[in-house]
Amino acid sequence: MEIQGRIIAVLPMKSGRTAKGEWKVQQYVLETDDKYPKRLLFDLFGENKIREFDIQQGDFVTVSFDPDAHQKDGRWFGSNRAWDVRKG
Repeated sequence: MEIQGRIIAVLPMKSGRTAKGEWKVQQYVLETDDKYPKRLLFDLFGENKIREFDIQQGDFVTVSFDPDAHQKDGRWFGSNRAWDVRKG
């Protein structure tokens, strides 16, 4: 999926360690420029992608992402994992 809008929030980076090594994830809030604006929380996974896209609050971006939902211990969780971000 793809969406365009302005970054209105950059949330604190999260990190951790698994058996496969260290991981980092950065979350962002995008607001569309529609008559009735919509907001989307999306994330970038991996330090390389976070540095490559260098997203800052106020940037106007086009985000390509994959929505996902999964269940764990009877609870549902969702995410919007971005795989490409273009500024402008």
